[in-house]
Amino acid sequence: MLEKTDFINVKALSELEREQLCEEIRRKIIETVAACGGHLSSNLGAVELTVGMFAVFDFPRDKVIWDVGHQCYAYKLLSGRYGRFPTLRKKGGLSGFPKRAESEYDCYDTGHAGNSVSAAAGLAKARDLRGKSHRVIAVIGDGSFNNGLIYEALNGLSVLGVKILIILNDNDMSISPTVGKTHELLVANAASEQAKKENVALIERYGVQYLGVVNGNDLKEVTAALEEADKMLQEGSVLLHVKTKKGMGYDFCEENPVETHGVSPNGAAHEREYSQIFGEKMLELAAEDKRVVAVTAAMTDALGLRPFFEKYPERAFDVGICEENAAVLCAAMASGGVKPYYAIYSTFLQRAFDELIHDVCAQDLPVTFCIDRGGLSGADGETHQGIFDLSYLSLIPNIAIAVPKDGEELKDMLDFSLGYGHPLAIRYPRSARASFGRKRKVALGTFEYLTEKTDNDLTVLAAGERAVSLAFELRESTGVAFDVVNARFVKPLDEELLKNIRSPRIITIEDNVRRGGLGDQIDRFYLNGGKKIYNFAYFDRFIPQGGVAELQEEYGWDRAEIAACIRNEK
Repeated sequence: MLEKTDFINVKALSELEREQLCEEIRRKIIETVAACGGHLSSNLGAVELTVGMFAVFDFPRDKVIWDVGHQCYAYKLLSGRYGRFPTLRKKGGLSGFPKRAESEYDCYDTGHAGNSVSAAAGLAKARDLRGKSHRVIAVIGDGSFNNGLIYEALNGLSVLGVKILIILNDNDMSISPTVGKTHELLVANAASEQAKKENVALIERYGVQYLGVVNGNDLKEVTAALEEADKMLQEGSVLLHVKTKKGMGYDFCEENPVETHGVSPNGAAHEREYSQIFGEKMLELAAEDKRVVAVTAAMTDALGLRPFFEKYPERAFDVGICEENAAVLCAAMASGGVKPYYAIYSTFLQRAFDELIHDVCAQDLPVTFCIDRGGLSGADGETHQGIFDLSYLSLIPNIAIAVPKDGEELKDMLDFSLGYGHPLAIRYPRSARASFGRKRKVALGTFEYLTEKTDNDLTVLAAGERAVSLAFELRESTGVAFDVVNARFVKPLDEELLKNIRSPRIITIEDNVRRGGLGDQIDRFYLNGGKKIYNFAYFDRFIPQGGVAELQEEYGWDRAEIAACIRNEK
């Protein structure tokens, strides 16, 4: 059925044909994710819901916002993108998330959790102001429903006077299992009529009609519920509570929803990750110092903290998809005498920028931010590239920023953090591929020479494993014996070492945007100092999906250009 055309009129299909369509969609998602990687279990669980939505609503006239976007693959397949689906997450191909530039069916770009209800309210207000009559729908998972922005949006619905449909796709999971009282309320709705009655009264205080709980993997039941919700929209906004199973239709995914939330392509190398090294070291720190606590925002397994949570449950806190809350929690615990380690992806830390400034750094509190997926993340695209952190962290007073060159140095930095009494960010990429050996003990604001210091014509300052690896790669390929320095603290800089560099030429390399990062700071340090400086970092752009190496080459790490600078040809 899917092979015949990119567009299928789901409304015209019989019930049996719709069931067959669901199976075809599942097979296509499994086949494509096996080849391209991507979010598997979450998308498998949303197939019947998506087919039901196409049976009831009129896309693209009606507008749907997929919160985060982890559940949008079936929607892409049914909205004219079947033929391009094998390009999923590849450079120049389909995004793994909704993208306005990709299709008229995508009305709003997503990639981070919790903004769908706010966005739906805004689209509905624009609709009303323009005298239109289409429906606006937000599809949000129970993990995202923990996010505080949801309640800001619900609070504002009556103020805006708009009518939207909120579909709560409840599968008991975000990336890790969903936690907190909000989730307990949802579980109670499905288990007890009395609890449901009490909780519905609370929800309807926001002026939202409640409908549910509906089996979202029963196509007939969920389609009927969507039809009912559509009728209820005449009276006001509706929250349709749908229960689905993450990984539905694929036994391995159903049994392993955490491991199959995001998967790599078949044949991809399974490399040791910094998260694993971090998790192992955290166990050592906790055994050494009873003040040590670990905090995460719904990323326990992905950040290597599952062993810590199992061994030290009284010192381990998953606050759900509430990054701002986690930052304040850490600040307050630090002010109370404990030692918080907040593990988070680089791109998600951006959400806690205000709290970083006012709660942690303005109070100069000893919170250690362990920032995973720093630098380019690759196939997840613009919303997940961790290329801004060195810049936005550098402008905040009181915080130190460390960038390990390899896994062993990450351990050393964590050892250093235990006795450091101020805010500290330790930032690293996903894969720990290289090992350069340890030369100099980690101390605040110290660099280290990774080659014998020779006062050559050129010194390369490299921040982080990827940059250091590139420096050595080019040292070999160009045949130029320049000095390589591990610029392992982006803030504060090693001013003593920098003052003693006699090379007239300096190259900086960093896995970050150019503005505000290492290169910018080195430029300011040597301002009017007579040195010729070349900065290699990423351009002032949002970088799309693709392989990390190919994106680096295109967006700022042109090896031929760096080699020309090394050979003094520019």
